[in-house]
Amino acid sequence: MSTATTPPGDPATGEVAPQRSDKSPWNWLLLVPIVVVLLVPLYNHEEPKLGGWPLFYWLQLAFVALGVGTTALVYRMTRRSPEERQAARDAIARDADDRNREV
Repeated sequence: MSTATTPPGDPATGEVAPQRSDKSPWNWLLLVPIVVVLLVPLYNHEEPKLGGWPLFYWLQLAFVALGVGTTALVYRMTRRSPEERQAARDAIARDADDRNREV
């Protein structure tokens, strides 16, 4: 495992794969489904019932939907642009070619 601070690249041309940053403020949204579930007084009741199910049960299912929706939103908002993805693929291909030439 490499501990280099710069992403892999081609030293001959000076091209470097784009560095990945996970410091997006969108990642803070991932705390919402965790914190909401911990607020037990919100759903520690039997009423109202939905389809015969007490509040606790159908709200737990709603929390699952909240978690999925939040995760999907954060994924979409922090995804790399097509240009960055192509540059990363090119860097991986260059590194693979370099390793194959060494062997």
